[in-house]
Amino acid sequence: MPGLNKVQLIGNLGADPEARYTTSGKKVTSFNMAVSRRWRDAEGEQKEATEWVKIDTWGGLADISEKYLKKGSLVYVEGRLQTDKWEVEGEPRFRTKVVASQMQMLDRKSSDGDSAEATEGEEATPF
Repeated sequence: MPGLNKVQLIGNLGADPEARYTTSGKKVTSFNMAVSRRWRDAEGEQKEATEWVKIDTWGGLADISEKYLKKGSLVYVEGRLQTDKWEVEGEPRFRTKVVASQMQMLDRKSSDGDSAEATEGEEATPF
């Protein structure tokens, strides 16, 4: 039976997206997203914790990310987990990220009141 690798997140960008190109000429845009959760502890005090998640967008989503997202933007991202591995001075390093397949900008509304939405390989504009 095949597994399931799906992630859904809503959060705010910590900085403007950074675009780059692979050696084969494919565009990838990366950004870090803060995802927070809130709960009450045993004494009833409100607590909050924030996780920082690295997001990669490719192709059309990379274009949209670079053009419309900025530090502080609220965005919904759906995608899959991917762990990169490399070595520094013989020591293995790992970083897990989300490779986005869908994205929806939540803080920018179009003239008809709908949020812009896009999936991998699809163009969308929020205005």
